[in-house]
Amino acid sequence: MNSKATQRWENARELAKYLFDEHQGSLTVAMPLGLGKANHTINALYQLAKENNSYSLTILTALSLQTPQPKPGLGKRFFNPIAERLYSGYEELLYARELLAGELPHNVEVSEFFLQAGAYLNNEHSQANYISANYSHVSSYLLEKNVDVILQMVAANPDGGDDLSLSCNPDITLELLAERKAGDAEFILVGELNDQLPFMPNDAQIDSVEFTHVLAGACQKSTLFNVPKAAIQLNEYAAGFHASSLVKDGGTLQIGIGSAGDAVAFALIMRHTDNDKYRAIIEALNGGKCIEHLYLDPFQKGLYGVSEMLVDVFLDLLEAGVVKREIDGKLIHGGFFLGPTSMYQRMRDLPVELRNKINMTAIGYINGAHIDFNRKQQNRQHARFINNAMKVTLMGAVVSDGLDSGRVVSGVGGQYDFVRQSFALKGARSIIMIKAIRNSRGQTSSNIIWSYGHTTIPRHLRDIVINEYGIADLRGAKDVDVIEQMLSITDYEFQQGLLDIAKKNNKISRDFQLDSDWQANNQNELKKRLSPFIDQGLLPDYPFGTDFNELEQQIIPLLQELRQVSESKLKTIKLAMKGWSTRPNDFATSVLERLGLIDTRTLADRLTKAVLLGLIATEKPNYWQ
Repeated sequence: MNSKATQRWENARELAKYLFDEHQGSLTVAMPLGLGKANHTINALYQLAKENNSYSLTILTALSLQTPQPKPGLGKRFFNPIAERLYSGYEELLYARELLAGELPHNVEVSEFFLQAGAYLNNEHSQANYISANYSHVSSYLLEKNVDVILQMVAANPDGGDDLSLSCNPDITLELLAERKAGDAEFILVGELNDQLPFMPNDAQIDSVEFTHVLAGACQKSTLFNVPKAAIQLNEYAAGFHASSLVKDGGTLQIGIGSAGDAVAFALIMRHTDNDKYRAIIEALNGGKCIEHLYLDPFQKGLYGVSEMLVDVFLDLLEAGVVKREIDGKLIHGGFFLGPTSMYQRMRDLPVELRNKINMTAIGYINGAHIDFNRKQQNRQHARFINNAMKVTLMGAVVSDGLDSGRVVSGVGGQYDFVRQSFALKGARSIIMIKAIRNSRGQTSSNIIWSYGHTTIPRHLRDIVINEYGIADLRGAKDVDVIEQMLSITDYEFQQGLLDIAKKNNKISRDFQLDSDWQANNQNELKKRLSPFIDQGLLPDYPFGTDFNELEQQIIPLLQELRQVSESKLKTIKLAMKGWSTRPNDFATSVLERLGLIDTRTLADRLTKAVLLGLIATEKPNYWQ
């Protein structure tokens, strides 16, 4: 704890200059993952370092959030008005913007242990300075690097108390503060107030004397970063329903960010509130086979949530009565949160009693299997740790964060931590969700593959893998049985090729034949099975709301379809010819107006307009089927 009183500042540049002066012009700064960065303070530090090349600035962090920057063209026309709504007042991270542009000055270095997915694949600085780390190990790595300053956005006590809340990111900071209290670290903690940040009590609420400096003023009015809800695709719905049938009443739940996690939450809520329809969907997905071995009943005891990322759908699970099992007076323990603006508002509006049942806390408690293990064994009953991956090999190795070239897509984050917990805790399971196929540049490939040059979770930690076609239970199984399980959820187009490789490598009998039931593993059959429920409105695109208006929701699939079509010259020409001979209806006119394509002056815009009209005139574009 600091012996001096906390210094208050209202000018970020003056605070930044003071910090550089106090550290002889050389600073190693750590900031939380995602939302909790002190954007104004780090921007001032970065700007000073740009202006004075005698300064040295090292930034250690993760997930530096940037507003989307579409390339010039249709995407930019579509997104610009949305950006005005969603990000007006957000303080952009200067170092992240210039890092992505390749303009980082030589006296600034940025190292992250988790990257904004796919944004830095071709960025030399990010790829070279990436730190591969389990989330539960990050605090120890920071201590080894002798961090000088931790910068964190914080919330003031609405009741007027002197204490502050680490709110969205106590995850690493609490662990580092414990090390400082023990005398094993000497960093200073700098807080940056934001009035939009929910004040979270419990472990996240700390005495203001822990902070050497606090920045107030203009930063308090800044907009929080918004992560808009994406539409749930049909294959994500299918996988989400499969996953929901493995969640035992009275158990523990962890899910990640994105539409796949939303699909799991939606299915769990339907299971609890509309059980007959839920069972009908599960039965349809399983082709009418026996499903009584699955967990399908409404929740009597309810679930307890323990998730490194508190995603917004946990609030929906709370409201629906699915999450209602308390541990030490808490319904949810989380390490950090990030989501749409509506989530932050909902959390600010939570009744005090309910907000007190959400404990934002240290990541070691959430992710570390070894920390307080006996209590976790008792409390985290029947845990289901549900996470996403890009690919899985036929023998169960999981690829989640990088390419076989070595380039990093995102990061390991807490995935390995949760897999480790699933093996350490009695009755726990790790569930990895993938999409069966990937479409890119007009080509379809399988996300279930024979081998890959990069692994996130090794095959000796294989457990449960789920995609839209079903569930593969791999834990403790022989290689031959793992291969059979994985083939049973592989898209039919790729089953024989993978089987041939397995036979060639003596991993399965040369007499083995594909099960005829597996022929149903194709996208058309999936659509056929779920179409009745789509027609009933049971599988909406945005079940938890969206920042996109009604017209934008209709335009998004058009743009996605257009992106696919543009990969084929023949399809593009056919649609353009159809569009040139089509008179726009009211809907088409609205789309063209929204995208600024009513009066086209360039050949490129005329072609785009024609293709769009052709898509709209097509009775059922592939994306909508």
